[in-house]
This record gives sequence, C-alpha cells and structure tokens, in this order.
Amino acid sequence: MSKVIFHTAGSGPDAQPGASRPLGPAKDTRGRPLHDLRISVTDRCNFRCTYCMPREVFDANYSFMPHSALLSFEEITRVAGVAAQLGVRKLRLTGGEPLLRKNIETLIAMLAQLRTPDGMPLDITLTTNGTLLAKKARVLKEAGLSRVTVSLDSLDDALFARMSDSQVSPATVLHGIEAAAEAGLAPVKVNMVVRKGLNDQQIIPMARRFRHSGHVLRFIEFMDVGSTNGWNMDEVITGAEILQRIHAEFPVVSLQADYRGEVAARWRYEDGGGEVGVITSVSQPFCGDCTRARLSPEGRLFLCLFATQGHDLRGLIRSGASDQDIAARMAGIWSVRDDNYSEIRGRATVARKKIEMSYIGG
Repeated sequence: MSKVIFHTAGSGPDAQPGASRPLGPAKDTRGRPLHDLRISVTDRCNFRCTYCMPREVFDANYSFMPHSALLSFEEITRVAGVAAQLGVRKLRLTGGEPLLRKNIETLIAMLAQLRTPDGMPLDITLTTNGTLLAKKARVLKEAGLSRVTVSLDSLDDALFARMSDSQVSPATVLHGIEAAAEAGLAPVKVNMVVRKGLNDQQIIPMARRFRHSGHVLRFIEFMDVGSTNGWNMDEVITGAEILQRIHAEFPVVSLQADYRGEVAARWRYEDGGGEVGVITSVSQPFCGDCTRARLSPEGRLFLCLFATQGHDLRGLIRSGASDQDIAARMAGIWSVRDDNYSEIRGRATVARKKIEMSYIGG
C-alpha cells in the first residue's frame, strides 16, 4: 500500500480530506497514540464460556452474522493498511474463535505484506481457545503470524468442561500450545480468567504447569465485559491476591513493561522458572496508557473493550471511499476518544448495556 496523504479539515469523527499533506500518528484527547488494532474476524465460537458467551443467551436460536455481512479479507487488509499509516504497529486477530474463519491463513499472509511508513512489517498475533491450533499452527506461522495467545482457564477436566460449556479436554488445548511452540509461534502466552469460588484454586496448578515451559502464563481479573456474563465484584480475585498466592509458593520479582500500553504487569520467578503476567482492569485500571482500537467482524470501529457503540467503516469502504477518506474517518474518530471505563467503573457503568466480548474480541 502506498503512503496515505491527506489533510483533516476538522478533528471530529466526520473530518473529511482536504488539501494534501503527509499523515502523522493519530492521538486521542489524552495523548494516547493508536498503536494496536484488534480485528475480530467472526462472532462465532465453538465454546460457550460462562464469562463470554453463556449458552442461555447464545443458544441454538441465536442469530450470528451471515458471511455476507463480514468484512472480506481484502477489506480487513485495507483498513489495517490505513491504520498502519496512522501509527498502528500491532495487529491481533480475535473473535469469537478466529480459527473458525475459513482460510484465516490467507488473511494473515495478506496482512504480513503490510508495512509501516518507515518500511517495517507489522507484528501480527492471534488469540484462540486452542481447539484447532494443533491442526493450524504450522500453516499460520508460514503465512506470517508472529505469536499466539491461548485461553485456558483450568487444567481440571470437569471444571474446564463446566467453564467452557464444551466437551473439549484441557489436553486438547495443551496439545495446541505445544504445536504452536514447535511451529515457531513462541513464546506462547496462556490467558487464564480467574473467578473467585469457581477456578481460583487452579491458580497454583496452572503456575506449576507452565513454570519452566518457555510459555508465559497470564492471569486476568474477571471483568464486566458485555451485558450477559452476570458479572459480580464479589467474584473478582484481584491481581494483588493472585500474586500473593503465587509468591507464597514460587517467589516472584517484578519486571519493567516492554512498551507503553502493555496490558499485563510482568513478573519473573526468582529461580529462573520463567515469567507470569497479571491483567488488572478492575483493581488497577490502565486506561491512561490504552493504545488499542477494535474492528468488529462487519467493520465497526470500537474505542474501548467496554464500549456501547462503534463507528461504521464498512459503509464507507463499500461506498467507494478512497484510502484518504478512510484514514480521515479513522483519525477523526480516534482524535476525540476519551474512553476510560475502568477508571470510572461503578454501579451505573456496570449496568450500562455494552457490546459483547465475543463480538469485538478480548
């Protein structure tokens, strides 16, 4: 893609191109740059995790998006290419379960051809539940995928089946993790959502399983994402408590963040057993350094995981808009962003009807 040249005639979401000038990095009202674009490629999933897609809502009668409504691979690549001109350096493919999107490796190969204004390739990652990873890992790596993150909330068969509401065994996910590592998608990041009274007794077994494995285990506080997961603050195990439990068994020391906007606080085992992370959106919000936007399967741009609405890009793309038009629209949307949901979380915000995580990715 050639460098996008445009001039924004205003700073709002509807800013339109005018006299040409080189495009610079986009920043929001708090000075946060647009650095990461999370792209949800499907709203479908083969799990019904209770904190994401509870079966009582996402049942056999639930209407998922028809394929015709989804952005094509060419349209996704076009948006990602424009985003790279606005400062995006990292792309993460999500869902739903992204490996359910047919020929996802073709999209990855297309995204791998994109370059930043200074000629650097983008960092392309993917988050998956791991069920199809053993089958797809090598072709994903060959297509250009950099790394993979795998969700795994328990090593106990019965508890895993209960939480995922599936017949899948943790062994299947573990096999996918090892296949990803063997294919060169390492280190694999393993995400565990922790809910008090449900799977918090798995914290130490999970830590023990992934010590000295070369993978990075990350614990995530149970969040009020969407409006269907029945979130209750009483079910939150804070990152501080998670670390206390780990430290009592396997002493850890803190590490510096790798970059601005890194979501996980990083820790390493004192004995050299590897690294763990804690994502504390509830107890220690990190809105001030959030550099992420999210693109939904049908092309709506969301500025926060806890958003109530998005901004349509598909209509613009399919109406014949130029790259300059798309860039102006995206830059305008980002420039007025002031999202800080986790900083203001309270009874009123929790009750707000929000977009479901299965729709825009975690």
